[in-house]
Amino acid sequence: MNKGKSFREGVQAAMPTALGYISIGLACGIIAAPYLNPLEMGLMSFLVYAGSAQFAMLSLIAVQASVVDIALTVFLINLRLGLLSLHASTIFRKETIWQNIGLGSLLTDETYGVLMGERVHQDYISPSWMHGNNVISYLAWALGTVIGTILGGLLPNPENFGLDFALVGMFVGIFASQFYAMLHRIKLKKLLTILLVVGFTFFILTMFVSKSLAVLFATLIGCTVGVMIND
Repeated sequence: MNKGKSFREGVQAAMPTALGYISIGLACGIIAAPYLNPLEMGLMSFLVYAGSAQFAMLSLIAVQASVVDIALTVFLINLRLGLLSLHASTIFRKETIWQNIGLGSLLTDETYGVLMGERVHQDYISPSWMHGNNVISYLAWALGTVIGTILGGLLPNPENFGLDFALVGMFVGIFASQFYAMLHRIKLKKLLTILLVVGFTFFILTMFVSKSLAVLFATLIGCTVGVMIND
């Protein structure tokens, strides 16, 4: 029976992501410093654990938005993670429901990217490996945000440094790496077709719905097109 790679190997695979999370977490914490103390930032990171949503939360807190507005915004931004978890669960379909809940609860865009990269080279991926991938990233993010909040009090007007763009930069890097890996399995023409469909759909939908919903629906349509043109 193939036991797959261990928790430790999952941690090793996620180290680039974890280091990136620390740096982005520092940026997030620095931006949060005028509005939250380190304990509050730590609780946000442990309970919400969503970089883009936390940056959005800080913007809403800064303008004193209502709790309902903040909760709805976070919900919409994180809807895409339901899709990622749904696909990830197909890789662990033989595991228990509790294993899948645990894996899905800490899944992020970046840990999903690491998983897909591993999937290119491994037919079987163990839950232990995935837990290692998830947990080290989770702890690194929380640590980075707390330290960033502590340091943030030393910087006047931290938003002027454009630190909130750090998450976008990391996502671009993950996407580029994943795109390169997929080229070994999927024809370039198909990949470009899917990307064009997603991009065009997103552009059209933003005229009618919020950007968060546009991302969700554009992703669903892209997945549908990918299945339809698959050999």
